[in-house]
Amino acid sequence: MLATVGLVVAVCRSEHKGERKIDYEEGILMPGFGLQDDAHAGPWHRQVSLLALESIDKMREKGLDVNPGDFAENITTKGLILNALPVGTRLQVGESVLLEVTQIGKECHDRCAIYYQAGDCVMPREGIFAEVLQGGRVKKGDTITVVQ
Repeated sequence: MLATVGLVVAVCRSEHKGERKIDYEEGILMPGFGLQDDAHAGPWHRQVSLLALESIDKMREKGLDVNPGDFAENITTKGLILNALPVGTRLQVGESVLLEVTQIGKECHDRCAIYYQAGDCVMPREGIFAEVLQGGRVKKGDTITVVQ
């Protein structure tokens, strides 16, 4: 049986698309938009990106010095197998935030710096994307729970 509760280990954002994100440890998720002050936020189906720390650890095992945010994910989690969650799954983050999974993985049109360093990148296979149904503050240490 898959775990249904995990933890937020990082909340990351960047000013521009195509760059690694910085872990600010907290942020505001805005309904129908995404993470405040993040380049990828907007009124589309990939408002927030999530990647598991376990996925980042796979790249570390290949010898890369990578950390949360380096794959341009907004929320890094621990304890959930994100890419096993079907589209439509709802996730409660902290006390007030509600996300709905809209996409599993993504097609990379251009190879990222991580791919060139390691010959592989986990985000296209193991990252997920979500819309923000109910906004609020999200921070490192918050629980993230599969609710539907």
